Amino acid sequence: MVGFAIALMWLVIAAVGVLVLRQSLDRQRALSRLEDTRFPEPQSQSLSPESARQALALGTSQDRSDVYTPSLEGGARRLRRTWWWLPWTAGLALGLTLLLATSWREEFVASICVVLALLANQFEGFLHARRVARLEVQLADSIDIMVGALGAGAAVGPAIEAAISEVDPPLRPYLEEVSGRIRLGDEPLGVFRSLADRVPLETFLLFSSALAVHWEVGGRLAPTLASVGRTIRDRIEINRRIQSNIAQSQFSTFAILGLIYFIALIVWRNGPEQMREFIATPAGGWFVAGSIVLQAVGIAWMNLISKPKF
Repeated sequence: MVGFAIALMWLVIAAVGVLVLRQSLDRQRALSRLEDTRFPEPQSQSLSPESARQALALGTSQDRSDVYTPSLEGGARRLRRTWWWLPWTAGLALGLTLLLATSWREEFVASICVVLALLANQFEGFLHARRVARLEVQLADSIDIMVGALGAGAAVGPAIEAAISEVDPPLRPYLEEVSGRIRLGDEPLGVFRSLADRVPLETFLLFSSALAVHWEVGGRLAPTLASVGRTIRDRIEINRRIQSNIAQSQFSTFAILGLIYFIALIVWRNGPEQMREFIATPAGGWFVAGSIVLQAVGIAWMNLISKPKF
């Protein structure tokens, strides 16, 4: 009965994870299929702005809302850690499994689960940081493409579309939403503000602010974007150097933690009876469990304070 309950619990967790992942993939595929219908190309390049406004005014408010709503609610989602809950759920499920399937003491089970959940959370944060770094690199490349298009005489809209044609996900859905909403008649300042809200990074705030200021006051946008692109690349380079320096301290920390477990193993081999008696006491068990938890908390704290903020 206990084995069936454990298997059922892990099956439910796996089913929820697969369902969430499938919904995310289906949403991305649906957005890719609707890209051409949401943001249709003009039928005639000779259509004047006045004619375009008249053609848009002919449609009813219901028809325009049918076209416009998907671009707002079905656009690129806000950048955030989607799977932050998975390490803690897996740690809790592992703790229940150990309590039901083994005769280990509660403090040992709790310490092991906390350690594994913290380490898994650090790994999930590493994957999110790698996605953020890829977004910033793609943004810098897109700005270079826009600067070239603006230098050739293109307007802001065609320059963004030129960048869209060359960029890949995860940045492409955000630029597609910006271009599509502007072409559908949304307020450009609100569109740029929405981009900064959806991607809460300093680089995207700088990019959207440059576009908003240009749209409001005019002037030459190419030199401004070129400066923004150089600033973003400098930030990326500084971030990489900081991470390379942090990696040395992180390796030293993991080496020290490994040395602690190695010394504990040697002490156990030299005096197993004394170690068993020490761990069997309530104070000794809590000391061992607390030391394990503090090591995991130290790893998480070191990772938190080592993140560059500039």
